[in-house]
Amino acid sequence: MPLTNTLKVQRAKLGINQGELGNLAGVSRQTISSIERGEYNPSITLVLKLARIFSVPVEELFDYREEEPNG
Repeated sequence: MPLTNTLKVQRAKLGINQGELGNLAGVSRQTISSIERGEYNPSITLVLKLARIFSVPVEELFDYREEEPNG
């Protein structure tokens, strides 16, 4: 998975659960759970909302690494 995130860590810092974060971001708890597990890549709009909620740069929440080609 090339996109990783620190949402769970950031939520713990704020002391909120997935449902509360979902409410703040305008998405469901299931969406937050899927993002945290790396099963769903959020839209840029949602990424920016999450960064604003946590008052951190996007790069502190999400990290993208190119997959190594099999060669």
